[in-house]
Amino acid sequence: MELYDTEEQTVDAIKDWWKENGKAVVIGAIIGLGGLFGWRYYQDSMVAEQEAASANYTKIVQALATNGAKSDQEIQQYIDANKDTQYAVLAAVQLSKAQVTAGKLDEALKQLQWAQAHTDDSALTPVITLRIARIQAEQGKQDEAIKSLDSIKAESWKGRVEELRGDILLAKGDKEGAYSAYTQAQQANDASQTLKMKLDDLAK
Repeated sequence: MELYDTEEQTVDAIKDWWKENGKAVVIGAIIGLGGLFGWRYYQDSMVAEQEAASANYTKIVQALATNGAKSDQEIQQYIDANKDTQYAVLAAVQLSKAQVTAGKLDEALKQLQWAQAHTDDSALTPVITLRIARIQAEQGKQDEAIKSLDSIKAESWKGRVEELRGDILLAKGDKEGAYSAYTQAQQANDASQTLKMKLDDLAK
């Protein structure tokens, strides 16, 4: 807007500007407020959904602790209903653990693979991947298990990864490869106390 010399000119200019632009300002304000309240409503809804998912997650963990894999249908319903949340990923991981205990390795592997595909949590992904490799090794799929281990790049997991690699290679009859893997595992910060025993057995 231009600068005006008198108050009367300024008032007239404001009136003219309002006639031309007033409707757009009002509509813009309505849209802006609607968007603000809509965003707040969306945020409140998301918080409520997260709280509900959290409360129900606690219930399914308790169900698993009580009934184990027998509650798998109940847990699966929870996962399907909350598949866009990390609670569903955690539920799948917990369910897979119960299924492994029950000897349902195929079902456990499917749960872990689903969890792996639905999380980008850098702390959780190595946990899931290592468990996948363990199940694959237990199923006799050693090459697939080693491929899974190769995808774990975090240095903080090197000891666990190399120890499992050594176990797998030993099962394949590759004692030299197993010894090398155990040696690398022993040098890592997360080395287990069982490694010395495994190395001693191979050295005999």
